[in-house]
Amino acid sequence: MDKNFWYLKNCDLFERLSQDQIAHVERNSSVRNFARGNMVYLPTESSDSVYLLLSGRIKLYHLTTEGKQALLALIEPGELFGELAILGGGEREEYAEAMLKASILRIPGQIIQDLMEHHATVSLGVTKLMGLRRQRIEQRLKSLLFRSNRDRLTHLLLELAEKYGRFTNEGILINIKLSHQELASIIGSTRETVTVLLGELQDERSIDIQKRHIILRKARYLAHSIDFKLTPAFQSKPDQSGEFVLRGAEA
Repeated sequence: MDKNFWYLKNCDLFERLSQDQIAHVERNSSVRNFARGNMVYLPTESSDSVYLLLSGRIKLYHLTTEGKQALLALIEPGELFGELAILGGGEREEYAEAMLKASILRIPGQIIQDLMEHHATVSLGVTKLMGLRRQRIEQRLKSLLFRSNRDRLTHLLLELAEKYGRFTNEGILINIKLSHQELASIIGSTRETVTVLLGELQDERSIDIQKRHIILRKARYLAHSIDFKLTPAFQSKPDQSGEFVLRGAEA
């Protein structure tokens, strides 16, 4: 099997497929490379393919009427996106842009549909993927509509901690570098506002910022302040400092 396709076997959606089935997906798929800032697809383009990210990072977003980005999701290696094609095509509804230099496997939507018809695990996995992504989009939309800038930023930091968090002696380090402008774009605010809010959270010792990495020093307090429901990724009991730590994370 070509080294470019080892992610197929390591992707949760395809892990139970046979070698022949993996080879069939491989034969009908192709790899594309994108430089940072390049668009993978645009709204109104035909959604006839699903994408598996092999390396790099992709952001999915809408543009508001003011021209601001409203982030829908950050895609990491091993994750699928563009799953609308599975439902029978139509037009794309969002922008997909490479945040980092990226390598992507393009899989025809019909291939995934055929797998879903013959494999319950694939069908269940696709349904779960679409459901979770839709739930996150609805939560973010609700946050944009009804929360203050501070609450939206706090919600985002907790969400990032759940996906990228790593426990350290100082707290939960969010192991992804995002600029103040990128954080502002995600929560529908401005760079200046985000800078002020991060400063306030630092003054309160709720967070610390080291070399563009954010550390949550008081994750429990932050979650309680916005009624954020922590996932099982966080332990049910805080450590001695009153903070939540990540299960299975290495110090």
